[in-house]
Amino acid sequence: MTRISTHVLDTALGKPAAGVAVRLERQDNSGEWRFVSSARTDEDGRTGELFTGAATLAHGGYRLTFDVAAYHAAQRVDGLFPVIYVTFQVREGETHFHIPLLLSPNGYTTYRGS
Repeated sequence: MTRISTHVLDTALGKPAAGVAVRLERQDNSGEWRFVSSARTDEDGRTGELFTGAATLAHGGYRLTFDVAAYHAAQRVDGLFPVIYVTFQVREGETHFHIPLLLSPNGYTTYRGS
């Protein structure tokens, strides 16, 4: 099973970030970004699977866009980054990507999870 998933953790509050809008896009051969799917994080800060399928992921560039401005506003926090882009490369034969976002008002960290 192939999949791309994410979750967002608010490190300043020490809890999952619920309600964050996340968009998945794939870069085509011309370099343009094409919409794949979108979701909002649930109460556990997870979106579930933004991409699922029985086939292997097409190799190439993918991008997750996290709209954190509304989340920070709901927390009554003045965040530095209103939108966070996480671009990653899928290589031939890879099938599973979990890309978490650790969020604070003035910074963020991401990594390839399991």
